[in-house]
Amino acid sequence: MNPRTSRRTGALAAALGAALLIPTVAAATPAAAATPTVSCTSAKAGLAAKLQKDITAALAGRRSTVALGLYDRSTSTTCTLRATSSYDSASTVKVTVLATLLWDAKKHNRYLTDREISLTKAMITRSDNDATTALWKQLGLTKIKGFLAAAGMTKTVPGANGYWGLTQENVTDEQKLLRLVTARNSVLSDNSRAYILKLMGEVVSAQRWGTPAGAPSTVSVHVKNGWLQRATHGWRVHSLGTFNGAGHDYMISVLTQDNSTMDYGVTTIQNVAKAIHKDIVPTTSGTAVYTPTSRPSEAFVAVPPQG
Repeated sequence: MNPRTSRRTGALAAALGAALLIPTVAAATPAAAATPTVSCTSAKAGLAAKLQKDITAALAGRRSTVALGLYDRSTSTTCTLRATSSYDSASTVKVTVLATLLWDAKKHNRYLTDREISLTKAMITRSDNDATTALWKQLGLTKIKGFLAAAGMTKTVPGANGYWGLTQENVTDEQKLLRLVTARNSVLSDNSRAYILKLMGEVVSAQRWGTPAGAPSTVSVHVKNGWLQRATHGWRVHSLGTFNGAGHDYMISVLTQDNSTMDYGVTTIQNVAKAIHKDIVPTTSGTAVYTPTSRPSEAFVAVPPQG
């Protein structure tokens, strides 16, 4: 157990794993941010303009600072907003940890051990922090940086001193990661990609909020979220998702900070997600396949204490 972590009883700690509790911060509510400029391109006539309009409308008046990326292979559609801005990763880095482990195992021509299988399942499906810390220590920064280089994730900076939750990431690199996970490449084997998607598809129901909101029932959904409160920039709330079906193969990364509460950040992300799903895969039902009934009220991630 990392000596910098502390334990808290209750169902949330059991579900998420014990790590350092971030002190609650009484932050002033920020003024509504200026309506952001979203950039979209598409091979499908009219789609880029529609996405730009609808995403902008979804973000209008929101107080969060939002970065987002969308890529749909089927229509060669991309949308970006603040794609190079860095954010504390919180638990979204767990996908990178899993990918690094599988990349390294492939290099050594070996299968995952039973222990690694147990740890990776807990890390992704329940966002368990103890499991993440164990794998982070096992891999070490040299292997993690090696994977980032191989993946072309050149702006992702691993958190120092074991604080994986403070890894610096941006939308550009997270979209690169999701592209590797969802299509054949030389970095991750087909079996590795399938394993990552399998675990992201088995995330517990309480953590399936975010980018899956508004996804039609005709697409398969894979998600990993992150949430963290700190003394500056309030709550970081992030969501990575991949979606396949109905003739589409697309992925969404949304990173946010300056949220007054976790719930506020979740709502911001889901407003964006609903607009994207509606435009990419038009449906009369507007089915939201993953709507959480509850969310953790505080963040538990491996980050240093703050005064």
